[in-house]
Amino acid sequence: MVSAASALLLARFQFAFTVGVHIVFPAFSIGLAAYLAVLEGLWLKTDKQVYLDLYRYWIKIFSVVFGMGVVSGLVMSYEFGTNWSVFSQKAGPITGVLLSYEVMTAFFLEAGFLGVMLFGMNKVGRGLHFAATCCVSVGTLISMTWILASNSWMQTPAGYSIDPATGRFMPESWLAIIFNPSFPYRLVHMGMAAFLSVAFIIGGTAAWHMMRDKRKGQPISQPVKVMFSMAMWMATIVAPLQILAGDAHGLNTLKHQPVKIAALEGDWETESRAPEILFGIPNMKTEHTDYAIKLPFAGSLILTHSLDGKVPGMKDFPADQRPPSPIIFFTFRIMIALGMLMAATGFLSLYMRWRGRLFTSPLLHRMALVMAPSGFLALLCGWVTTEVGRQPWTVYGLLRTADSVSPIMLPSMAISMTAFVVVYVIVFGTGIGILLRMLSRQPEEGEHDLSEQGTASVLGTRSHPETVLSSPDHGAR
Repeated sequence: MVSAASALLLARFQFAFTVGVHIVFPAFSIGLAAYLAVLEGLWLKTDKQVYLDLYRYWIKIFSVVFGMGVVSGLVMSYEFGTNWSVFSQKAGPITGVLLSYEVMTAFFLEAGFLGVMLFGMNKVGRGLHFAATCCVSVGTLISMTWILASNSWMQTPAGYSIDPATGRFMPESWLAIIFNPSFPYRLVHMGMAAFLSVAFIIGGTAAWHMMRDKRKGQPISQPVKVMFSMAMWMATIVAPLQILAGDAHGLNTLKHQPVKIAALEGDWETESRAPEILFGIPNMKTEHTDYAIKLPFAGSLILTHSLDGKVPGMKDFPADQRPPSPIIFFTFRIMIALGMLMAATGFLSLYMRWRGRLFTSPLLHRMALVMAPSGFLALLCGWVTTEVGRQPWTVYGLLRTADSVSPIMLPSMAISMTAFVVVYVIVFGTGIGILLRMLSRQPEEGEHDLSEQGTASVLGTRSHPETVLSSPDHGAR
């Protein structure tokens, strides 16, 4: 029994580890593909060289990020079969179909136009190349839509029936399955998270180059100024909207998954005019949040938009149906804090823009640099909050995680987990190092097209002119 429980824990950790690594790259691809489409559209509309320079600079980043996203996503397909075969067998008639739709629509769209986007700038007309960029961008959004439809159905299942003979979830209404109660809120929240994450990477990169140019006594290049300005506009507009989207998502979660809200808030007793616990340490054994620092009435006001609103407590639910509160209590607060800091950065940039100091403010540049990874950190914290908060269920309220795992042995899980960690650290650690090296090179006026450079040249090392960067392999996605 102890061995089985430990194997289950390792299976959960392995999937969390692989998804945690993977989720960053698709989010990066989604936001960056949209940014590339905007840049190329502005270039076609204005014929300003600076937009083409930025397009050529960021498409090199996109090619590496997209490739790592494909590679990191391969593993999870196998994990469904090796580690979570019972889940796949029972929920496959719904989740398997939704994920196959993602391959048939989004993947084929991306794969069909990716080569033109990466290497066709000087080989096809401007209009066709822009169409290819837009198709890749739309493909990333469609991919996100199908994946979130599947995951949201696991959070708030709808439109199904259960076969009494096999226990399998059978589709009854695909519209109800796809547009399940949490799907619209999570789609908007995730989409804006991707755009915001990329905006802060772009803004942080520009801030780094401006600070380095200032130390060297060099003037700031026009491409750096433009990308910093665009990134700060995105932060100013989208960060507050993301906070509003998060609030709407929270109201939806309170309605459909009240125990998750109770756990992430650290609330044990159901009460009206509930306080907001700003800090504390939830104790699952004593059923109390220790060292709690509370803000009176704020819990009801935030969660129900009413001072008299009733906030659920975990004691209303059986102990074996409560998610681990200490984990999501802190990941939720980290996410909220980062969201507030992102909004503050956007407002600071707006003030500096009004003062005419957008490109000269050391405070803004330092803040933008420090906040560069904040979007992805908030995204990871939000993902942990959502997925751990669903426990102990894989399909909320219907299929337990403990009943979804394959009959695997602890030694096998331990070996595969160790192998995953070692390989991921080497492969993706190297990939992230390459990305940082590419970002450390400042975009230049008259930036070369990707197809004009060799692989080593793109990565910042020497290459022969005839060496061409090969397209990321999509075939095994």
